[in-house]
Amino acid sequence: MIRIRISDEALQDLNEGFLFYEAQEVGLGDYFATCLRADIEGLRITAGVHRLIYRDYHRLLSRVFPYGVFYTHQDDKVVVWAVVDLRRDPTWIRDHLNK
Repeated sequence: MIRIRISDEALQDLNEGFLFYEAQEVGLGDYFATCLRADIEGLRITAGVHRLIYRDYHRLLSRVFPYGVFYTHQDDKVVVWAVVDLRRDPTWIRDHLNK
């Protein structure tokens, strides 16, 4: 079975997304967190099938929100490095992945 690890940076990204959507409407932040968690959990089955976007990073597109989950996959381990709003400047995303 594939193991999933979420980096501290990705957890911070998820928290920022939660706060943004919760500020838009009460409860929307919870919906955001639930949807993104389900997308990430789906990597247990689909890890590695997503397009390589930058260096060794695969990008999973969220099914509900305009977010991308950037991860690396090796053998039976997935590491989620970033969860990013894809409406951001691509240069910012690349810089965020380089941190």
